[in-house]
Amino acid sequence: MAAKIFRPTSWINIYREVETAPPRKLWPFLAWCLDGAYVALLIAACSSISLGIIETYITALLGHIIDVVIETAPNQLFVEHWPFLLTSIGFLILVRPTSFFVSSYFQSMVVSPGVRTMVATRLHRWTLGHQKSYFDNDFAGRIAQKEVQASNAIADVTVEVISTVLFASASVLTSFFVLASIDWRIGLIIVAWTFCFFLLMKFFLPRIKLHSSNRANAQAVATGQIVDTISNISIVKLFANSKYEDNAALTAFGNLKKSLQGYGKELVRFRLSMVVFASSIFLFVLAACLFLWVQNAISPGAVVAAGSVALRIMMMAGWVSFSFMTIYTNLGDIQDAMETLAVPHAMVDRANASTLNVSRGGIKFDNVSYTYGSDVGGIRTISLNIKPGEKLGVVGASGAGKSTLVATLLRLQDPESGKILIDGQKITDVTQNSLRQCISMVTQDSSMFNRTARENIAYGRPGASDKDVINAAKKAGAHEFIIALVDNRGRAGYDAYLGERGVKLSGGQRQRIALARAIIKDAPILVLDEATSALDSEVEAVIQESLEAVMSNKTVLAIAHRLSTISRMDRIIVMDDGRIIEEGTHASLLRNKGVYANFWDRQSGGFLGIDSVA
Repeated sequence: MAAKIFRPTSWINIYREVETAPPRKLWPFLAWCLDGAYVALLIAACSSISLGIIETYITALLGHIIDVVIETAPNQLFVEHWPFLLTSIGFLILVRPTSFFVSSYFQSMVVSPGVRTMVATRLHRWTLGHQKSYFDNDFAGRIAQKEVQASNAIADVTVEVISTVLFASASVLTSFFVLASIDWRIGLIIVAWTFCFFLLMKFFLPRIKLHSSNRANAQAVATGQIVDTISNISIVKLFANSKYEDNAALTAFGNLKKSLQGYGKELVRFRLSMVVFASSIFLFVLAACLFLWVQNAISPGAVVAAGSVALRIMMMAGWVSFSFMTIYTNLGDIQDAMETLAVPHAMVDRANASTLNVSRGGIKFDNVSYTYGSDVGGIRTISLNIKPGEKLGVVGASGAGKSTLVATLLRLQDPESGKILIDGQKITDVTQNSLRQCISMVTQDSSMFNRTARENIAYGRPGASDKDVINAAKKAGAHEFIIALVDNRGRAGYDAYLGERGVKLSGGQRQRIALARAIIKDAPILVLDEATSALDSEVEAVIQESLEAVMSNKTVLAIAHRLSTISRMDRIIVMDDGRIIEEGTHASLLRNKGVYANFWDRQSGGFLGIDSVA
């Protein structure tokens, strides 16, 4: 039992999921983030309040000791007052340290790390659930900054409220009782001063919160600008545009400096006002005590006790005001992050969504349209029946609707009209995860994680054995170059890291690893979107043989500008302006001498749209 109590991870379950969406108002958003941590927070709050009460009574204890010393003969002090002195010693060496330990333990070992990681995990899960367009419309660095900003700020606010606000509130309330027990008029001074303190907070803190939110947004924009530049450093170098990027960064940092100065100006005004105001409590209480002492209304010990408590409040006021400033600064950061992160998911699974069961792999597009809300682009009234195991090639000029066709199949966006079925199951009736688990895809722009070659390939089937990874790499023609890899830390072969977005590999190498990832996934439906476009002709010929085996017993939808890669497909459709304008086998389309035949005749080196050189 004791082991469980003093195991920090047992108090807050950082992996606990919340079914509801995050609210878009500050306080409900905070409650959503902290859901599941309330027991630990309650214990931490009670221990902080207890410590505040204990610390205040210890401050007043000196006055009681002075009165006892004055009123007792030296040779009778320990005889008459040993219970009081022994209790005081026990209070100092046992009760106070124990209370301090419990409070410190829960704040530093339980609440701060637990809340920080729980909120970070919860927000990241929510962010990952957004539609792809959410990420396309923002800086990756800015989104990441908001996640970190929110989790850190919420943890800091929580700890500050417990360690400072509750502690100070308990201290002030206890101070009132201590001073009121000396004389009710001194107690009134505490009440009046506390009221004025909160009026001062009410005036300054909303201003600090606003400036903090502006500062956080400027910081995120500056971070996003830097990440965007670094992520595209190859383009910056190739186009010799370092000066342009420097100017963009200077503009972002200029705005950040302006917001920081506005924030700093408000802090200076606030802190100066608090220094002056905090001194007033000691002045008023001490003046009142001296007046009452002159009137023989209170004892010398009472003067010392009241003065000690007032001095403590004065010193604590600066600390508390700084803590309030920190809290409101963090609330501004939370507000700013919330506006970016707490956006409702644009595409969610239905409440009763089932798991897609693919036994054959037949795909049907039934009068499907998706036009991005525009008169140009997308697909329009597409009706297409892909038989189980059929290999379908898709051809068309850029903007013809090929990628949109694939995007709707993968539910990266839902059709505006019509429906898509796989083995008779509407894809909008099944979970998105189960849908995408049944489809392997290799894109033209092959994405890589900055992880090992092994991890990048096994991403298609987490938990795959090393043997399966190597077999998939061999089928994709990637094994030979992988075993020759060495990263900057000396890790070699399948243990070598590929760099951010696979920058240490050539385009062809990245595409072969992407092929290996699709091979190891072994889904019943395979989508190839320019899967061999980055390969030279010799490597493509090798990969083409592997693809023949990989495509066996699978339904395949292959997009290509290089027509040689799809000429052996069972059927080919030609798209233009979002519609299917031709379909048939390679041979029949050539005989028809239509658009496809025109494409074939114009190819040079197997690429669509490149005119032959006379």
